[in-house]
This record gives sequence, C-alpha cells and structure tokens, in this order.
Amino acid sequence: MSSHAIKPSAKPNPNTVQTLRRLINAPSVTPDDAGTIDYLAERLNHQGFECEHLDCNGVRNLIAWREFGPGPVMAFAGHVDVVPANPQGWVAHPFAAAVIEDVIYGRGAADMKGGVAAMLSATERLCQQAQQCRGTLFWLITSDEEGEAEYGSKVMAEYLAHKGIVLDACLVGEPTSHQQVGDTIKNGRRGAISGRVQIRGKAGHVAYPEQTINAAHIAGELVNELANISWWKDVRGSQTSLQVTGLTVPDIVDNLVPASCEITFNVRYSHAYKSQEIYQVVAQALAPWHDNVSVQWERPCESYYTGSRESACFLNVVEQAILRVRGQFPALSTAGGTSDGRFFASTDTQVIECGVKNDSIHQVNEHVSVADLYAIEEIYTAILHDYFVA
Repeated sequence: MSSHAIKPSAKPNPNTVQTLRRLINAPSVTPDDAGTIDYLAERLNHQGFECEHLDCNGVRNLIAWREFGPGPVMAFAGHVDVVPANPQGWVAHPFAAAVIEDVIYGRGAADMKGGVAAMLSATERLCQQAQQCRGTLFWLITSDEEGEAEYGSKVMAEYLAHKGIVLDACLVGEPTSHQQVGDTIKNGRRGAISGRVQIRGKAGHVAYPEQTINAAHIAGELVNELANISWWKDVRGSQTSLQVTGLTVPDIVDNLVPASCEITFNVRYSHAYKSQEIYQVVAQALAPWHDNVSVQWERPCESYYTGSRESACFLNVVEQAILRVRGQFPALSTAGGTSDGRFFASTDTQVIECGVKNDSIHQVNEHVSVADLYAIEEIYTAILHDYFVA
C-alpha cells in the first residue's frame, strides 16, 4: 500500500458538482432511470470502459468494466433510482439540483447520486494514470435499489456468477457517514425478513367460551413469546430485534369469539445469523401452538459481514485511505437498514460501504454540501489509487 497522501486540490472539482446536478435533474424514481444509465455509460465509455446493459422487467442495469492488466478485481456498486419527492416544503424543486450557499439540494443528492458523481470523477482520475494500474474495475449500477430490489443488483450478481467473474472487493457508495464524511463506514449489514402468522381457532358465542378456541387469545400469547425470544448468537454492535408490526382480527363482532387472527412481524437480525436460522428460532418459539398456527415468510434480505483478514484486506485499504484524507480512522458499523451489498458479499468478495452523510436521506430538502461531495471524491480517489496503482 502506498504511503503517499493524496494531495487535495485548491478547490472542489466543478465537474463533480455538475455531474451530480445532471443526475439530480433526472427524476429517476424507482424503477425509472430517467436516462441516467445511458449518461453514465457514455461517460465511462469515454474512459475506456466496456459497457453492457441488463434490462429486466422495467429495471435498467449497467455493468461496465475496464481491465488495466492482470491483478485484483474490484467493483463500485450503486444505484441511480430515488424515492418519490413531493415539492411541498423544499427550498427548491427536488429535481432542480439547486445550489444554495454551497449546498446542493435535491432528491438523491445524498442517496446516492452524490456517491455516484464522486466515484465517476475518481474513476476518471484513475484512468489518467492507466499505464501504472493493474487489475480490473467494474461499475455495477441499477435503477432498482429503493424498491423490491428483485431485478437490479441481484440480477447483476447472478450475471457475474454465470460469467465466472469473481470480485475480490466491492465498494458500495451508500451514505454511511454521520457527523462528517468518512467518520463511519459499513463493513456489514444486519439481515431483514418479515413474517405473517395465521392463527386458526374455533368461533362461537362469547357466553360459551368453553365451546370455542379464541384465536385472539392465542395471538396474545404468541406476541409475548415472539417478543421474548433470546437471540443468543448476537454479537456486540449487531443486535437482533423482532418487532410485531400488526395484529388483525377480521370481521369483529362483540359477541363472537374470533376463529382467526393474523400477526405480522419483522426481524432485523445480526450478521451472526443467516435467514434459515431465523426461521428455525421462530418455529421453535411457536412450536407449542403448531396445531393452530402457520407462518409465511416474506422479503428476505440476507445479512453479510466483512472482517479484517491477513491478506487482501479491502477493509484495511478503505480505512487507511480515509485516515490519510480525513486524518482519522472511521468507525465500523453494521447498523441501519439493508443494502445491495448483500448481493455481492461472499467468502470471496469483501464488501465495504462508504459514502456521504445520511442525515437528510429520504427527507424534504435532501442535500449534500459541496465540501462533503469533494471529501468523498478524495476518499474514493485514494481507495482506487491504493487498490490499482500502489
């Protein structure tokens, strides 16, 4: 690894700001990419990248790559789709990309078009010294991250596997920072899964409860059992939480014991677990009522974790780059929601998420400062330099 610090320029790169504004101007609400995929492909093609489009069920996906020579394989993964934005309450229209007092406002500014724009500038800087580089850099961009994520990064990961392409490292540009850019990175994510419990009882008149099986009463017992499951495999900094999100009795009548009831819940689980283990733990908790209940699982999002390794440690590359650019090591976190990093993580692929501050994402007046945009560009530049040049 190089010990040479990346020398910051005198002022923020205006090209990065203009790139971000161009991306924000496109109202790319999931799954519509609004032309952003073609724009990125054109920019990357000018830098010597080969580009392939994988369009699936209305979702646009871009796989672009440039091989500098034999060496490690790294990908930058991200998305250009955004959540909807009602203009009410914004200081400027959410797709106007207004710059006010050196702050760029717009839907996607932080999540995650800012990261995409910064990485594009960092990639262009890397390509200027292509003769000194080794390895292959991939770009994996989708318009289906904010939605169900069925036809985006998942499809691209399957495509790479089919082609026999193994990523050694993957940098996801999600907004991970808190107080200042680079103070926190994600080296994993908790998993998530939702469950739906159907409870079968026996209806009857409330005056004769001995002739009934009250599904609502069973539901109360089940809620208590689910809420008190012991998640013994949890590790420090990555806790499992099961939250009941709904309890429904159909056709309520005040003199009728209900014959059915539904409980819905969501589990955010530690990276120490995999989804199959969650199924087993919940099934064991519900076992005493097996004659009266059935469970349906929905929207599984697998956990992943990237720890330190003695060789080829991408985590160390990112940490050292942030130390040089920002003057301090980042905190490691696996908290928050899920991300597309889960589709690329494996025993062969180390995944790290690193991006701008996340304090305004999905909110009215989502924004990123010009200074923060430049800071993440410098971090990305340092990571690419260390990985492909040093």
